[in-house]
Amino acid sequence: MRIDVVTIFPEYLEPLNVSLVGKARERGLLDVRVHDLREWTHDRHNTVDDTPYGGGPGMVMKPEPWGEALDAVLESGEGSPVLVVPTPSGRPFTQELAVELSGKPWLVFTPARYEGIDRRVIEEYGDRLDVREVSIGDYVLAGGEAPVLVMVEAVARLLPGVLGNAESHRDDSFAPGAMADLLEGPVFTKPPVWRDRGVPEVLLSGHHGKVARWRRDEAFRRTAQNRPDLIERCDPATLDKKDRSMLAALGWVLGEDGRFGRAVESVEE
Repeated sequence: MRIDVVTIFPEYLEPLNVSLVGKARERGLLDVRVHDLREWTHDRHNTVDDTPYGGGPGMVMKPEPWGEALDAVLESGEGSPVLVVPTPSGRPFTQELAVELSGKPWLVFTPARYEGIDRRVIEEYGDRLDVREVSIGDYVLAGGEAPVLVMVEAVARLLPGVLGNAESHRDDSFAPGAMADLLEGPVFTKPPVWRDRGVPEVLLSGHHGKVARWRRDEAFRRTAQNRPDLIERCDPATLDKKDRSMLAALGWVLGEDGRFGRAVESVEE
């Protein structure tokens, strides 16, 4: 996979040289190219922003350098990349989207600063490319570089050969399939007792079926506690009898609308 990032802070992307992503680059599994947007400016101050039309606070990134930069990046490769625009106003970045993007051969990221990029840039390239405006959460950062780091790592770890164990991501929180609407449960390692705290006996039993059931039950428990919205939106048809029994034990019932909701506890007078 090839990934291009156009930014005014190339140094911010240095973490892409370490850990899993760095190793993937060294092994030729990932081709990451970081470009300085200011190289496509033509004044002595390397200006990339200007005041917004209509007034208001902040500055807006100018279309000219972005247009030249993106044209140069597109001309340097074959085919059409997916253009990923990090923005708080985009669609949520999810594991499902990470999986989809991991199947694309070429991604181009456009992390902005200030109040964002002149809208005409998005419209211009939207006419000829697959453009995704994506948000990593309901909050605002100083720029889009941190979201790029998040998304690149989420995508890169799904590429064949990047993880030491190819099965590692199958039980991740939000992983497509059985874990699509669940959070991964707790994990343990040696020693079996630490500060008088033991490991759940089932994990020491060697009984793979019981271990798998325990892990799934713990996934339901953690999801119900930390992300009840995921339980509410899950498809009951994907759950087996034991799944439903666990949800019932956690206080969730299937409503007339076919969705799970919290059981209403009766209050004694």
